[in-house]
Amino acid sequence: MHISPVMKVLAAWLLGLLLVGAAFITTVSFMNGRLYSPEHQVDLYFDALRDGDGGQALGLLNASVPEGSNPVLLDGEALRTASAAVEDVAIGEARDAGADRVEVPVTYTLDGAETSTVFPLERIDTEWGFFNVWRFEESVLPVVQVTARNTVEAAVNGTDVGLPGGTAGLASFYPASITAQYDGQYFAAPVQHAVVTGQEPPPPLTLATEATPELTQAIDDELRAFLDGCAKQTVFQPTNCPFNYVTNERLAGDITWSIEEYPAVTITPDGGDWLLAPLSGSARIDTQLRDFFSGAVRDVSETVPFEFEADLTVTEDDVTVTPVVRY
Repeated sequence: MHISPVMKVLAAWLLGLLLVGAAFITTVSFMNGRLYSPEHQVDLYFDALRDGDGGQALGLLNASVPEGSNPVLLDGEALRTASAAVEDVAIGEARDAGADRVEVPVTYTLDGAETSTVFPLERIDTEWGFFNVWRFEESVLPVVQVTARNTVEAAVNGTDVGLPGGTAGLASFYPASITAQYDGQYFAAPVQHAVVTGQEPPPPLTLATEATPELTQAIDDELRAFLDGCAKQTVFQPTNCPFNYVTNERLAGDITWSIEEYPAVTITPDGGDWLLAPLSGSARIDTQLRDFFSGAVRDVSETVPFEFEADLTVTEDDVTVTPVVRY
């Protein structure tokens, strides 16, 4: 059968058109499976977390920041620190959730423990009628509560955070690793740690501040100076001091006081302040006494136990101990 040149050209044109159409369909399918896929959106979100780009991450996650929360963990170095512990990220295939919705499972290692998070996304449009447009379902970021005893600041992921009234709620992306601690000259709290794997907030991070060795030493130095000053007084009842010696005999020599046992320092928190526990120790008196009736002189060397209290005032730069002596 003879085929005319025109038919040959038409057939070639139709074949080319079919090839172009097939290539276009393949391209659309490829693009929807890669650049326009829900998995790609999740991948971009994790990239933003690693880069510390909070604005990009917030926009991708389609999340809002809870009103009144502190956003310090949502950008920059604090965000990079929170995300640095997220390793071995594996983004799974999207699972159909009905009505243009999918769920994308992500497994990862967080602080050495394998865990996972499922991200819900929805198809909201197409570009040029062919490429799917996916976005995360609208959500609210979880809030990590940080509380501290007797301090109004802490370091969270290495960033200083104010704790008005001793507490603050910090909005956080997820997954994230959060650490909180307080290191001051006179008070410190050991590191507390939490992980955030989804919209459910972790248990609060509670910082239990304790006195540092520097504070204990500063208080001990002041107490010793106070008691040493008392011991320098050569009378039976040193003025404004917690120890004395009672006798009916007459003095027949010099009076010498010395401190045998200095008080042990114990500091306890109390409603935003710090209290010194009651203090106790012992002094020694050495002297000579004359019997009122016989006139005999005897040497005296006795231990005198004592107790007293002291008010404590601590600022960032100074420690003040004010003894309270009651007779």
